[in-house]
Amino acid sequence: MMEELIATLFLSREFAHRRHLAVTGPGSYAAHVALGSFYDDIIDNADKIAEAYQGRHGLMDEIPYLPCPTGKKTIAATATWLENQMDKVNEIRYDACPKSETAIQNLIDEAVATYLSVLYKLRNLE
Repeated sequence: MMEELIATLFLSREFAHRRHLAVTGPGSYAAHVALGSFYDDIIDNADKIAEAYQGRHGLMDEIPYLPCPTGKKTIAATATWLENQMDKVNEIRYDACPKSETAIQNLIDEAVATYLSVLYKLRNLE
């Protein structure tokens, strides 16, 4: 299950990078900058989670490739999609790693905070 969580973070990075390059319209510069920070930060989060997990539990199975969605490239649609990914991370986190693994759960909290930060920026900054 940790493989799915990491794959979700990887997909969020890919999606954010694609939107970072495609965003236009009002607020697009702020969104461009926010998404640029997000895709750098979320991949660092994923790496730290994966390394800590493997340090405790051994190597994971192969991390699956998830398809990157296409469709509306608006800032609002981007924020909604990223929020759904954050919700997915929260839904699977305790199946991926026991609550008692507080160091790893802390790293997952940091990833969730990365999502929350970009959601704030996409929804409130121009």
